[in-house]
Amino acid sequence: MRKLELLAPAKDLATGIAAIDHGADAVYIGAPRYGARAAAGNTIADIAELCRYAHQFQAKVYVTTNTIVYDDELEDAKRMVSDLKQADVDALLVQDMAFLSPSFPTKDITLHASTQTDNRSAGKVAWLRDIGFRRVVLARELSVDEIRDIHHQEPNVELEVFVHGALCVSYSGVCYASQHCMKRSANRGECAQMCRMKYDLMDGEGKVIDSQRHFLSLKDMCRIDYLEELADAGVVSFKIEGRLKDIDYVKNVVSAYSQRLNAIIARRPDEYCRASLGRVTYHFTPNLNKTFNRGYTDYFLHGRKAGIASFDTPKAKGEFVGTVKTIMPKALVVAGTAAFANGDGLCFLDDNRQLVGFRVNRADGNHLFPLSMPQGLQVGMRLYRNNDEAFSKFLAGKTAERKIPIKMVLSEDASCFVLDVSLKDDSSHFVLRSSFTKELAQKPQDENIIRQLTKLGNTPFVSEEIQLNGVGRYFIPSKQLTEWRRAAIEGLQKVLWESVNATCRGRSVYLPAANDGQTLDKRPLQTAIRDVKPSYLNNVANHLAQRFYESQGIPLSVDAFELTGGKPMSEPLVMQCRHCIRYELGYCTHQGHRQMPWREPLFLRLSDGRRFRLQFDCKKCQMNIYATT
Repeated sequence: MRKLELLAPAKDLATGIAAIDHGADAVYIGAPRYGARAAAGNTIADIAELCRYAHQFQAKVYVTTNTIVYDDELEDAKRMVSDLKQADVDALLVQDMAFLSPSFPTKDITLHASTQTDNRSAGKVAWLRDIGFRRVVLARELSVDEIRDIHHQEPNVELEVFVHGALCVSYSGVCYASQHCMKRSANRGECAQMCRMKYDLMDGEGKVIDSQRHFLSLKDMCRIDYLEELADAGVVSFKIEGRLKDIDYVKNVVSAYSQRLNAIIARRPDEYCRASLGRVTYHFTPNLNKTFNRGYTDYFLHGRKAGIASFDTPKAKGEFVGTVKTIMPKALVVAGTAAFANGDGLCFLDDNRQLVGFRVNRADGNHLFPLSMPQGLQVGMRLYRNNDEAFSKFLAGKTAERKIPIKMVLSEDASCFVLDVSLKDDSSHFVLRSSFTKELAQKPQDENIIRQLTKLGNTPFVSEEIQLNGVGRYFIPSKQLTEWRRAAIEGLQKVLWESVNATCRGRSVYLPAANDGQTLDKRPLQTAIRDVKPSYLNNVANHLAQRFYESQGIPLSVDAFELTGGKPMSEPLVMQCRHCIRYELGYCTHQGHRQMPWREPLFLRLSDGRRFRLQFDCKKCQMNIYATT
């Protein structure tokens, strides 16, 4: 039996609670500071409240502390970790190896290796395991075969994989374009999204091949149809991207993925189960096409294929709703079966491949009356809806309710009444004993006893089975039954919380720093030197991290990219991508595509004139991007 975890993003407390209510087994939320989304920080108080709510369902709360940290921030980071520990968080997502230092209060906190640590190989996963990480978040670019191979080689490491949401074009942790161009570090949570900008594509002679297109903008990931395949490959946690997404997005996406996981488990109940408790009742039908997306791709899940990029626009087009049939002076008619509502947001790509949006002021069947007629709209153009007004209004209401089914048994022994409250599978129990005086009733009390014990409306529980072993013959005041019910439910909640604490605390290994005078296990040394990518060492920004790598025998020759202080660098490597522009355009010689008619190297050029040289490393099937001087 293997537990499967649906891991949802939470930009704030309300979104985190909504994620749990709609079926998430865990949520990840930004710490007050040092999270890879600087705009999504949360207070310790809110994180603690989210932990209390989640732990009712044995769901977990992971906190992102996955930026690199400067020397003058280390003491503040240590205090923050202590506060998070007191808030009862279940794990920290970490990039900076300073967090493994003995001076950090992380010895008794589970650590997950963030995807920002650039986790592409079994060797890297083995090294991360040996230095103290229980879970590794794999690079988004890995195929299911690569994931399966990592699990086969490292079966005792929990593998977390992204299954839905926005895609960075560069391997996470090794993108320095934003820092180089804007002084906004992606490794400090301040990415300027260079991959969503427009570029000219130029050849080696300066000829413009194509102009002002989004050559680095990828579609959004959607792997909902491949969850079972990923589970069979060894994945235990299915991660939804989006710590900046709104609550409606989280409700819809979590619901869709949770229902799909439940369907898998229903077919294979002896192999898989959910990682948390509770059954969700949904009051709507989720639809992934109705929330923000740039078009969907399963990315490299089954190897390289065309169509993963969105060269025309980095914005959300939404769902296809039909083609333009007729255009009138103040209205248009749509050919299709979609139903429209006043306030819908529609868009189309014009002849210049620019996304043009407009709002429907009034809808009369398939006759749409915009507030103003959009420029460039033509008969036959495809229309997309990126704001479904009716669906949004529905999501604004109560869309789901999560309850834990329990059974209750009230019986007696020689001296007292005994109320046994347990989960339906008998995995957790709480037994309450009361020496309340036994007084025979004038008529059977079964109905009132059942009514009072099953009033669980403000709790996370619902009673689906109740047994009264002969106690219906006694008179028990409703007030007394209420007190028993409250005490028993509080007791069961405590049992469940303690169960979470028992399984979610402590790193697998505690590795001391070199200056402690202790002998370090050098078994993973050669693996580490090979698999900790040389470019990733550009992310060492403090003396504790530097000391850690040196203790592992990994030489450091450069400071973090962010600490170069504007020193001139000769064509720095600013992105490493599995996405390949040459392949997307149909010129991959390894795949038997046509011969490229342009002279290499190719360049990308921003509108301000800055250029980036493209290097196609076909041996690694990787595109490297260098900033030119």
